[in-house]
Amino acid sequence: MAKITLGVCSSVSLYKACEIIRGFQKEKFQVQVILTKNASRLISPLLFSALSGQKALVDPFDEEYSDEIPHVDLAKETSLLLVAPATANMIGKFASGVADDFLSTFYTASNCPVLIAPSMNEAMYLHRQTQENIQKLRAMGVRFVEPEKGYLACKDIGWGRLAAPEKIVEEGLRLIKKSESLKGKTVLVTAGPTREFLDPVRFLTNRSSGKMGYELAEEALRRGAEVILISGPTHIFPPPEAKLKKVRTAQEMEKEVVAHFGQADVVIMAAAISDFRFAETSSQKIKKEKLEKKIDVVPTEDVLQKLSSKKGAKIIVGFAAETEDVVNNALKKMKKKSLDLIVANNVLDEGIGFESDFNQVSLIFPDGKTIHTEKKSKLEISQIILDRVEDIVGG
Repeated sequence: MAKITLGVCSSVSLYKACEIIRGFQKEKFQVQVILTKNASRLISPLLFSALSGQKALVDPFDEEYSDEIPHVDLAKETSLLLVAPATANMIGKFASGVADDFLSTFYTASNCPVLIAPSMNEAMYLHRQTQENIQKLRAMGVRFVEPEKGYLACKDIGWGRLAAPEKIVEEGLRLIKKSESLKGKTVLVTAGPTREFLDPVRFLTNRSSGKMGYELAEEALRRGAEVILISGPTHIFPPPEAKLKKVRTAQEMEKEVVAHFGQADVVIMAAAISDFRFAETSSQKIKKEKLEKKIDVVPTEDVLQKLSSKKGAKIIVGFAAETEDVVNNALKKMKKKSLDLIVANNVLDEGIGFESDFNQVSLIFPDGKTIHTEKKSKLEISQIILDRVEDIVGG
């Protein structure tokens, strides 16, 4: 039986958490409740224990758990972390990485989808710091069920009332379904730049940061896929659940991609692999006075073209960084390399693409159908791309 962990904070609306438990139980889910200490002062944990059939958790240092690490063990079993109601305090803890009680510690140990339903006074909800914390969590992939406008505990009418329990349950079920949409599939993602060395000091590279590829790897993991991440040099911390292969050069990238290609159901080539390498290299630093005025470069192997010849039933997604006639150039690349989808963007546009946390792309299909996005975070772009990949898988 799938398990949902329900975090309950000290909002007056916490009594509605009882309806949320029943809503998930009707769908055959097991619910484990974690209460904050202040929440346990408003309603006894015994009530939630009786409703859920599981001992409600409050204190991570309870002597009963002296031989266990409960927040870690529970995280391994959880399909969804839902916090309802969520106070401004707990939202702030999550956003800042504070882990000083059972619920905030459990959040930092979790890899499952996270859904938050805020509940508080309107002034607290609309406060700049609360809104910044919410936006920060959204950027990390946390989903929210927005509060409603209505009669509040402070006897005011305003925004901050906990969303209807049935709406929260519905959104939770949708996220759980999404978290298993690529279960049983293996997704290979390439990310970052390559470096083509002239000598131990100098190399040819490009502006790719690897952010797009890493977001795609994270999102594929959130959807239940096994992920192989082949990455050029980046400063990004990789998702621990991915099978990581680090490379530097285009030749090393090609070797790893070919070696793991057979295991993959979906291949997403987000890396910016260098098109050229130096014709001659040196194992020692070349002195400036000995450098020729002209340094010859030669083409590298076209990894994507090589994969297309052995594609079979695999789904291959390519990327095209263009500076002009973006869609037509990307379409030509897609047809030449037998891709199922290509993601194109104009790298001359300021504030998106290379080195940025944002992008604005065109998703192009073999029949010429094109989907243009607005400027969005690369996390949101990764979700749009994988939604389309799922459509292709389903088709």
